[in-house]
Amino acid sequence: MKRPVTRRDFLAMSAKGVGAAVVSYGLMGCSSDDDNNGIYAEFLHGLASGDPSHEAVIIWTRVTPEVDGDIKVAWEVATDSDFSQLVVSGDTITNSERDYTVKVDAVGLEAGTKYFYRFKTGSKTSQAGMTKTLPQGAIDSVKLAVMSCANFPAGYFNVYEMASRMDDLDAVIHLGDYIYEYARGEYASERAAEMQREVLPEGELFSLSDYRTRYGQYRSDLSLQKLHGKTPFITVWDDHEVANDSWRDGAENHNDGEGDFDARKEAALQAYFEWLPIRPWREGNNEEIYRSFQFGDLVDLHMLDTRLLGRDKPLDYAEYMDPATGGLDSARFMADVTDTNRTMLGQEQQAWLQTALLTSTAKWQVLGQQVLMGQMMLPAAIATQQLSIPEFGQLAALAQIAARQAAGDPTLTEDELTYLAFFADKLTPEAMALLQLPAIPYNLDAWDGYAYEREVVLATAKSMGKNLVVIAGDTHNAWANVLKDAGGEPVGVEFATSSVSSPGLEYYLGIDEKDIPATEEAIVGLVDNLAYANLMNRGLMTLTFTHDEVRSDWRYVDTIYTRAFTEAVERNFSMVTKAGSHALEAAS
Repeated sequence: MKRPVTRRDFLAMSAKGVGAAVVSYGLMGCSSDDDNNGIYAEFLHGLASGDPSHEAVIIWTRVTPEVDGDIKVAWEVATDSDFSQLVVSGDTITNSERDYTVKVDAVGLEAGTKYFYRFKTGSKTSQAGMTKTLPQGAIDSVKLAVMSCANFPAGYFNVYEMASRMDDLDAVIHLGDYIYEYARGEYASERAAEMQREVLPEGELFSLSDYRTRYGQYRSDLSLQKLHGKTPFITVWDDHEVANDSWRDGAENHNDGEGDFDARKEAALQAYFEWLPIRPWREGNNEEIYRSFQFGDLVDLHMLDTRLLGRDKPLDYAEYMDPATGGLDSARFMADVTDTNRTMLGQEQQAWLQTALLTSTAKWQVLGQQVLMGQMMLPAAIATQQLSIPEFGQLAALAQIAARQAAGDPTLTEDELTYLAFFADKLTPEAMALLQLPAIPYNLDAWDGYAYEREVVLATAKSMGKNLVVIAGDTHNAWANVLKDAGGEPVGVEFATSSVSSPGLEYYLGIDEKDIPATEEAIVGLVDNLAYANLMNRGLMTLTFTHDEVRSDWRYVDTIYTRAFTEAVERNFSMVTKAGSHALEAAS
């Protein structure tokens, strides 16, 4: 039985927003020219900023010392690139206990203002980074870049490079899978040696040292460094920051003989907080990352953890298949997937989100989270991989022609009859039975596997007439959905980004490139409320908010296998939703 939310719980949840008291490293007065007792150190991993508020921003770097020891690092924030107009400065000590990372909560800043920042240690000065605080009051527009799923051995980070060339972004929203935990030669590593992108350490990640080493390799990528140094990040984790298909108590990729999962998760999340410019609620709390950001009166962005904090173990179709008949026990499956006790967010996070949605006055409510919320219902034969999409389409077409022939339809053409005659042997009783199976969720790791809690979130937004926009990553493909509740009423829209480098459905389903457009069209036709799909290209998504509409622009690169790339403009696509409409339409 779930524990009721107490007054103490509510007060704690109410504090979880921008402006909550947090640990602040390095607010220690003037900078120092201390030589660190002769220890030489360099800034090899760039710098970064993140979690901007109206009056503060996290700034980050890492020093690489020649020998272990305490390193004093000074920091400066200024309104000009020459640092002649310093606003705040200070120094702090870093060492091996925090993997020589430096994380400063630079407070006392002005809202809606661009700043420059840098670090110094001994005689070394880092490059200068740019960041900006969140605006307050009435504003006209907000532009965000959304990305996820960067697998180092799968290809070059050309998507990060493309984003680093954009000069009008207010923030980068990273929805997880910032790193991957797999060993060398595993997932999507076919060309890693050729590109000199084999992972470090060589083995799968289990220990704190393992995760730290992998983050260090990722942050050595110059394209990622450029983007971090130019635009503040707002991040959440997904599963691969720990292990594939994680939930609160385990993961698909955590197996017998691999040690204690809680210890592995603790190590992974500590490394995440060390290496990402994310603000903790309090020092040592590496588990809670749900939080809100207010962009003036226009956008409230609520970042959620749908992965590690409260998620129940994902359902698995294999557990509902009859081994004798190969059929799906639909009744038992539907009872489990709609169970009112089944949770993805957990009670406390759900209550916090409901409070945030009910009390916000911003024009747009945006949920930044990892997995698809839109209903992705596919024919069961496809969802359970008993038929491919082309096979299902062919059988459905043949069955339709056969039904028309049996009914004596005089409009049947000679070509249709010839087609039926040539492939009639495919319409076996087994094939016809597969065609009759109902539509079921394609991906039980997404919100489709947690249907009741999705209804709670949608009902909360609907009750206040909110302009709801959900953003998602995880699938490595781009999507746009109209979000409807169980009664079929539209409540909001969802925009999902492609991946930085991880392969998508074209990889998993073995779809030939020439068949991609037809497959995309078929999926959009098969899935109710789905308005757009891109199954092939690596890229990102930008969202531009005004008081009248939100525009989503999906932008793609032509390759991730060479550092030289161009934008694949022929595959780019844009959609808009108007305030109050909960509808999607293609944009010019």
